[in-house]
Amino acid sequence: MSTVSTDNSIEEDIKERSVLGNKVFFANRKIFQSKLISKTAKMKLYFSVTGPVVTYACEIWTLKETITNRLMVLERKIFRKIFGPTYEYGSWRIKTNQELDKLIKHKNIINFTRVQRLGWCGHIERMQETKMVKEYTPRNPLQRDQWEDQRYAGRIVLKRIYRG
Repeated sequence: MSTVSTDNSIEEDIKERSVLGNKVFFANRKIFQSKLISKTAKMKLYFSVTGPVVTYACEIWTLKETITNRLMVLERKIFRKIFGPTYEYGSWRIKTNQELDKLIKHKNIINFTRVQRLGWCGHIERMQETKMVKEYTPRNPLQRDQWEDQRYAGRIVLKRIYRG
């Protein structure tokens, strides 16, 4: 369950999701580090088990730079275990962030979250007008200024949404 604090922040929820993702990773660490399992199988394990734990309810996340960095660090740590080090010029080194990004073909956690948010916007747009979610959603959800409330000095205000 996702929670929004009194100051309308979901950072604690995202931190908790990161911790849970880390626990899932360490529970499966032997699989991720095994030389007997292919990298493709390890990637499928990440995208089907670890990724969903971290990105649960990501449609409502406000991606601040600190949150983005925290999620990317977690994901890169897992990818470095999956792909291992690189042997170059007679010595071993860890893969750079750019090398990891090429290996995963830019399918990182941040891009996934953005796609999920756009999908949620499309889902709301297709909803019946009588749904409560539709009432609390601005007509054009991609325009940020419709989400702002003057009382909170430009911060985005999330309203509680109940299923109708």
